[in-house]
Amino acid sequence: MGSAALLWGWLLLGCSCGPGPPGIDAAALLTATYVLDDAGGLGRTFDGIGAVSGGGATSRLLVNYQEPYRSQILDYLFKPNFGASLHILKVEIGGDGQSTDGTEPSHMHYENDENYFRGYEWWLMKEAKKRNPKIKLIGLPWTFPAWVGKGENWPYDYPDVTAYYVVSWILGAKQYHDLDIDYVGLLRYTLDKHGLQQVRIIASDRLWEPISFVLLLDSELHGVVDVIGAHYPGTKTVPNAILTKKKLWSSEDYSTFNDEGGAGCWARILNQNYVNGNMTSTIAWNLVASYYEELPFGRCGLMTAQEPWSGHYKVEAPIWITAHTTQFTQPGWSYLQVDGHLEGGGSFVALTDGLGNLTIIIETMTHNHSQCIRPPLPQFDVKPQRATFYLKGSFYMVETLQVWHSRLGFESGNTSLFQQLCPVKVWKGSFSLDLNVDEVYTLTTLKTGQKCGCPKPPPPHPFPSNYKDDFNIRNPPFSEAPNFADQTGVFEYFINASDPGDHVFTLRQVVVQRPITWASDADQTISVIGNFQWVNMTVTCDIYIEKQRDGGVFIAGRVDNGGIYVRRTKGVFFWVFADGTYRVTGDLAGEEILMKGLSGVRDNVWHTLTLNIQGTSASGLLNGYPLWENVTVSEPSNGWAAMGTRSFEFAQFDNFHVEAS
Repeated sequence: MGSAALLWGWLLLGCSCGPGPPGIDAAALLTATYVLDDAGGLGRTFDGIGAVSGGGATSRLLVNYQEPYRSQILDYLFKPNFGASLHILKVEIGGDGQSTDGTEPSHMHYENDENYFRGYEWWLMKEAKKRNPKIKLIGLPWTFPAWVGKGENWPYDYPDVTAYYVVSWILGAKQYHDLDIDYVGLLRYTLDKHGLQQVRIIASDRLWEPISFVLLLDSELHGVVDVIGAHYPGTKTVPNAILTKKKLWSSEDYSTFNDEGGAGCWARILNQNYVNGNMTSTIAWNLVASYYEELPFGRCGLMTAQEPWSGHYKVEAPIWITAHTTQFTQPGWSYLQVDGHLEGGGSFVALTDGLGNLTIIIETMTHNHSQCIRPPLPQFDVKPQRATFYLKGSFYMVETLQVWHSRLGFESGNTSLFQQLCPVKVWKGSFSLDLNVDEVYTLTTLKTGQKCGCPKPPPPHPFPSNYKDDFNIRNPPFSEAPNFADQTGVFEYFINASDPGDHVFTLRQVVVQRPITWASDADQTISVIGNFQWVNMTVTCDIYIEKQRDGGVFIAGRVDNGGIYVRRTKGVFFWVFADGTYRVTGDLAGEEILMKGLSGVRDNVWHTLTLNIQGTSASGLLNGYPLWENVTVSEPSNGWAAMGTRSFEFAQFDNFHVEAS
């Protein structure tokens, strides 16, 4: 069908739409034809688009949002035909260790300890299920408590222990939260022994090899693995993975700043993971950027929600790029057997439910506007082009296709996201579309698409400059105090039943052995809070050292690092130790000593520390009296407030207060 017929069809419907992209000479366009036909059979089964909460602590601030804003954010992520409309939620099985942007608490800090209400992933899975009962749930441990490795920084020397640990989490999800976990990486025998036959196995959930090669050699293993999952595959797979005939997933992908460039990355890989690599599911890291932006990989979520104190959030472009696929497909649909590469660059996929419905997603992302954080993207060209599609087989009788369109306006600034255009009339089994660069089109028989016109969230506002928390809450909704972001160790609400006075409800650091983690975490525990831009501040906190002789705690300001870089953290750290000494250091490691002396502090006694930083000078008070002063501090020039411990040890904190500017 020519462009004149296409324009005439639109005008008949009362729409003022044009057939070609603005500023493009239609006569000069590269032209090509593509056939969509199901008569010869279908391609692979589509398994859905998803995202990761975890790996780690990426949803940390989300739980602290007040209503209605928290529910609005969750709707944008999970509610069908609303926003991202995700099909899959993958969560971290918390292991107490640093796993990118923080730590997530384990359900078993110690071997004889079980608590299935720690952290926020249980809550998040239930909220996702509440909105979409069909959403698939995946659990994956990024780190493990120390006891799983029996002293080694490796969780697989004792596979029965590791399997027991993960199975306990799956059973706890069902027993305490009525959640059925659909996928996990684990031994089939162990799952079946605990009546978990319905849980499917993803392997290795990291690389295509060597698992693909091993599956071809080991028939028993081949029989129990359901999905081969790879991380950041660059839209490519390997021959052995194809030969296994297993489902192939990009089980962690994206990891890119969520501006228009991130949206371009996401649009390209959502299509090309299948077109180039036969992958039937793509899962983004991460779900929502709900962690302090200055931590590693800041704003690498599908949307941004990092201000629970103001209620502000932002529905970023990747949400609407996701909607181009998720609002018009469902797991269980099938891809059509097409090449999927556009002659002028870019790609398309076509899917059907087998009941006559058809959805086509087209992307024309250019190289410079679609680079993901990894792997490196080889050079390629994309040109404006005219694509003519011929519908055959059961699709020949399709008369009209709904059209949804996004344009990422990198040079022009004229970005348009997920807009419904006038329907395309199919003329004798074909239609044509003029495609500009950096565009996404969805053409579909479905009429269920929707772009929410929700009320705008509150405007952004910095973290409060005067912030207090006395932790006095008997039945907290979550195990962690609002806005504290644990970077090493886990700080939990605690009822101090042995204290008859003012410190019954405290915050306690509970990890007493170094967790098993792939990251280079610190030897000290630390939780950060506040505004990274703070310069001058007074931090006050009551502290209680539990570890005798060599225990110690600190409060800090101008803390400049966290996440996987926590070991190199600098700032102004005021330490007190159980042996009655104190130190002031310029780093978390305690190597840059600015001042030291005697304090008289002892373990198992409450003391109040105050750290005051003004310009290039710092001073410290103990129990309201000056302990040290006039310490010169030049770097860092700004950063968070923080508190923590000398080692992996029990310690308590109360009546935290920061005044800053």
